[in-house]
Amino acid sequence: MSKYNFDQLIDRAGSRSVKIDALEERFGRTDLTSMWIADMDFAVCPEIINALKERIEHPIYGYSCPSPQYWESIINWLGYRYNFKVDFEELTYIPGVVKGIALAVNYFTQRGDKIIIQPPVYHPFKMVTEGNGRIVLNNPLIKTEDSYEMDFEHLERIIKEHQPRMMILCNPHNPAGILWEVETLQRLASICRKNNILVISDEIHGDLTLYGKPHHPFATVSDDAQAIAITLGAPSKTFNIPGLVSSWVVIKNPELRIPFYQWLESNEFNASTFVATIATEVAYTHGAQWLTEATKYIEENIATVIEYCDKHLPMLKPMRPQASFLMWLDCRQLGLPQNELVDLFVNKARLALNDGTMFGDEGEGFMRLNVACPRSVLIKALEQLANAIDCQ
Repeated sequence: MSKYNFDQLIDRAGSRSVKIDALEERFGRTDLTSMWIADMDFAVCPEIINALKERIEHPIYGYSCPSPQYWESIINWLGYRYNFKVDFEELTYIPGVVKGIALAVNYFTQRGDKIIIQPPVYHPFKMVTEGNGRIVLNNPLIKTEDSYEMDFEHLERIIKEHQPRMMILCNPHNPAGILWEVETLQRLASICRKNNILVISDEIHGDLTLYGKPHHPFATVSDDAQAIAITLGAPSKTFNIPGLVSSWVVIKNPELRIPFYQWLESNEFNASTFVATIATEVAYTHGAQWLTEATKYIEENIATVIEYCDKHLPMLKPMRPQASFLMWLDCRQLGLPQNELVDLFVNKARLALNDGTMFGDEGEGFMRLNVACPRSVLIKALEQLANAIDCQ
């Protein structure tokens, strides 16, 4: 029997939630079922809520420092779940994964340097690169029948032609939910180390693995990977606490780690808040059962989408993700230009999803669906979409 109720309907309006309260700004209307930005509509693990309540009831909110148990909780989590053995000095706090990427980009590269990304991919990779005066070097993924794979031939060619300094890897991949195989990551590491390319590995979805398939932290797959990896992770997606801004970075190579961490320290970029560290410690120490149940519920929601599309929306081809609560919907059989596809979802079906082209030109004809919601909401959303398509 489940301990947690993921069918609970929770009204998030007025909670200063981007997912709900920014609908008009982002989509031009408020009467939408919100299934876009990557947070869940599930109540947070009660142990986290109780720990925060207890601390917030203390009447002084002074400068805080993380407890030894905070660091131990991250180290133990990584070691137990992934055999990713991390020493205390190899780990530090970071105020968000995207901010961590930006800090690493600014520290390890110069304006005008080229940075590789693999579209279709999480859009801040491009935003951070270009916003900081660096140049995006696209190594597009190859679309297969039901997934994507890396194009190593193209990768080696653009490295030879452009001499990039860095690569930003999405591991697991967002939006397609791919858990990269060890052999793929090893080959990538070998190519990048041989060409003196640092790899920032965004592993924020790494805990949300589905159907028993394992996540492999990039830094663990080979000596080459360990030498060039800057690993970023967080409990935020895993335990639905992104608003608390708690992330971490691991760098095994001391030649990279020591000067970078000193720079973070001297600028207070790695100064944490007590809400972030308390929530992280409790999540990693007491949240495993909540995560197990949430993952099972997400798997069932994914099955619901696939079965519904098979029966009622055969022109849509949802990819079954191997990780995360995000589904990449192939809508190309509808034959609509992207602006009309978005209009179909937003103005006809009254659904707020992510436009596939947000993730690069390779996202043309796709939409990204967040299924981390009560199943009744998901089914209603699918019915709205089916009705909208029938009325085309």
